Amino acid sequence: MASEIVDCTPYREQLLALVAELPEVPRADLYGFLQQAKELSERLPEGLAAALDSFNAEGSEAGYLLLRGLPVVEDELPPTPSSTPAPVDRRRTAMEAMLALAGRRLGLHTGYQELRSGTVYHDVYPSPGAHYLSSETSETLLEFHTEMAYHVLQPNYVMLACSRADHERRAETLVGSVRRALPLLSEEVRTRLFDRKLPCCVDVAFRGGEEDPGAIAEVKPLYGNVNDPYLGYDRELLAPEEPEDKEAVAALSQALDDVTESVKLTPGDLLIIDNFRTTHARTPFTPRWDGQDRWLHRVYIRTDRNGQLSGGERAGDVIAFTPRR
Repeated sequence: MASEIVDCTPYREQLLALVAELPEVPRADLYGFLQQAKELSERLPEGLAAALDSFNAEGSEAGYLLLRGLPVVEDELPPTPSSTPAPVDRRRTAMEAMLALAGRRLGLHTGYQELRSGTVYHDVYPSPGAHYLSSETSETLLEFHTEMAYHVLQPNYVMLACSRADHERRAETLVGSVRRALPLLSEEVRTRLFDRKLPCCVDVAFRGGEEDPGAIAEVKPLYGNVNDPYLGYDRELLAPEEPEDKEAVAALSQALDDVTESVKLTPGDLLIIDNFRTTHARTPFTPRWDGQDRWLHRVYIRTDRNGQLSGGERAGDVIAFTPRR
């Protein structure tokens, strides 16, 4: 399996040369931008390409791949955004380009119609008064969740690229891997949760304007290969009803806590989270609202595994919500 961390500093000049070949304004023609990124991804430095390919094929025990030391051209960075979506005419940043190149090596960038106005690239930044389930919250813990576990076409990978860290460098991205948690679960708990559909609520963006539509989806906490299962878990939204289910989910929750790893993202880091085998969270931090606050770029990647693709899709497509049932 892939090593969890790849030092990309030796590849700086090669990567900057590839970035320079990408269109300067990604959102002017996102399909074209991502298609060119696909072609350029075939020329990624050998060590980086091999790490991405290995992670795509086998994953890792920790459930993530961290590319560290990617080029950030800080002099070209605008202030941290304070609104979304990004202007169509905004010039690419180096880390947005890295998301394109690495992401196209893995699969297809995908937007979700109900989320962030259906955009494919998301700016993740602190926002005053953000909902506690939103990535824009900052001063409260963003709890453990498998991204869109309730969505029929949930992304295979969540990619987070850092252009700016928080001022105090306190924020941590937490990752809990089912591969590490599974040995901590009793056979009884595994059997109870495997292929068992449990009621699940959905995030605010997918509620169709209703304040609380209830558990409109059903999620299997463990599924796939019984010896190397996929994970569907959300601490806030999964809503088991039967006492035995509640106990089993609590045991899974504790096991994930016990194996949690933390990653402090610094400028030049790109974190690729295996969204089929992990749950992730983010610890609180304090913004200053000075234009230099924490700024991540996020994209979602679908691949051909687990029914995500049916044929004919393109990188840059935007899809509508269908809850798991």
